[in-house]
Amino acid sequence: MLLAQLRRIQVVIKTEVLVLPSRIAVMLFALFLLTVPFYWPDPYLLRILTLASIFAIFAASWDLLSGFTGQVNFGHALFFGVAAYCAALLNLHLKFPPWVTVPLGAVAAVGTGLLVGIPCLRLKGTYLALTTLSFPIILMGLVFAFPDLTGGELGVSGLSRLAGSRVGEYYVCSVLMLGAGFLMWKIGDSKTGIIFHAIREDELAVRTAGINTTKYKILAFCLSGFFAGVAGGLYAHVMRIAGPSTLEVSLSFQAVIWAVFGGMVSIYGPMAAVFILFPLLELLRVVPQLRNLAFALIILLILLYMPEGLIPWIRDRIEKLCPRCKARNFTRRSHCRICAAHMH
Repeated sequence: MLLAQLRRIQVVIKTEVLVLPSRIAVMLFALFLLTVPFYWPDPYLLRILTLASIFAIFAASWDLLSGFTGQVNFGHALFFGVAAYCAALLNLHLKFPPWVTVPLGAVAAVGTGLLVGIPCLRLKGTYLALTTLSFPIILMGLVFAFPDLTGGELGVSGLSRLAGSRVGEYYVCSVLMLGAGFLMWKIGDSKTGIIFHAIREDELAVRTAGINTTKYKILAFCLSGFFAGVAGGLYAHVMRIAGPSTLEVSLSFQAVIWAVFGGMVSIYGPMAAVFILFPLLELLRVVPQLRNLAFALIILLILLYMPEGLIPWIRDRIEKLCPRCKARNFTRRSHCRICAAHMH
């Protein structure tokens, strides 16, 4: 039985992964993440990678909503903050362990997605973006209005650790990030994802085809809220605090920057951007006076010369689409790996 499973995995790797450079890169990156504590167990490095894993889930969840459906959300920190506060309060007052509080925080974020999604259904473009921007600001006002419950400016601190050690926390976050990223990518590649694409391109045409676009837009809000909520709950337990910073407008815009930098409507683009930009910001601490300026210049240069994002730009240079079946192939192939059509 075990041998049969191993052979099946071997066949999948050989026929589905090793045929495209982008998939090989993803596999090598996953192997790097899973093995790095064995040969580089530096606590600072593990902390950076742990936080990068959490923010990668957060950035990809924004892409799932705004990139795929075109429902631009400038208040994405709302889901993150709601889940962080929910996990913190459940852990502190009801003594729930992290493996219970993180899923419950994500469920609370889904409920928030419903509350936000329903009134925003009739809005589009700038009006939708500004309306979503107001929700985390409103919630932050409530946080300051009830300091006995929320801790006010100081937040809620003293939460249980996510795991017993730094390495344990790292593995929980990195494995969840890989799993969540794969799930979001599968959703984007499914029939639901195709409808999300269609809603972004021409919602009226989708509605004319008899598809209930309202249902799918609410679904996108809920799915995005769930994954952002998972990230928020993990963040609260890793940092052992849930404060107003989890609701800040800057956090919402960070998700937008990560997604645009890495490449929208891809899921893996925003995740890769987090693993590039987050450690880069830490590296730039050696020049604190120029840190923000250097970071802004890098972002501007990428957006100027790679308007579709860094990862799609790289992918388009090592892979190309088959003119007949539209499957991706390595650029050096003379015939398509799926339909055997001539590639040149």
